[in-house]
Amino acid sequence: MFSLIVPVLLLVFTAESYSQQSIVTCGSVLKLVNTDFNARLHSHEVQYGSGSGQQSVTAISDEMDTNSYWQIIERNGSPQCNRGRVIKCGQKIRLMHLATRKNLHSHHFQSPLSSNFEVSAFGDDGVGDEGDDWQVICDGAYWKQSSNIRLKHISTEGYLHLSGKRYSRPISGQYEVSSTPKLTNAITWTAAEGVYIEPVYSENKSSTSTYVHDEF
Repeated sequence: MFSLIVPVLLLVFTAESYSQQSIVTCGSVLKLVNTDFNARLHSHEVQYGSGSGQQSVTAISDEMDTNSYWQIIERNGSPQCNRGRVIKCGQKIRLMHLATRKNLHSHHFQSPLSSNFEVSAFGDDGVGDEGDDWQVICDGAYWKQSSNIRLKHISTEGYLHLSGKRYSRPISGQYEVSSTPKLTNAITWTAAEGVYIEPVYSENKSSTSTYVHDEF
């Protein structure tokens, strides 16, 4: 009898652990993939030649590029979120570009190729302004790695969007990323490779565990 109970308990534990790990959390570092183009949100130390002149944000097909990692942090002006705090659907967050420590940002400048709202990377070591805030639009209670999401910019009410247009030099072949108020194609994203902080549900606790999600 005991030999039958143990496999069942292990199965329940494994399923619960997988379910816990599938939830995206504060402090996690991840890549975001546009589901229409299979391209990852990206930035680099290249400024726009027009508009704001801030650091450009693009999307690329290369799965290996380390300049496509973003860290989830609290919204502008809020206390630092506890490591591992689960991200709820509807929650407002910021995404900090890991390599340059600038935040995913938007404003009313026109994007260079599609004339939508420009999306840039802005700030210094994670410190920016209200133009860095995005709302996670998803189904259910929490943002899950396997779920499709939309990111809605708070100030402009535009959705993070991949226009399908590509740049020439100095970032040849990279897709333009912009923000559009329209519920159109290419505004859906999903979490991909990254280092995910194991979830905690208490507002006063932080997680000490991580796990790696790797598509390769």
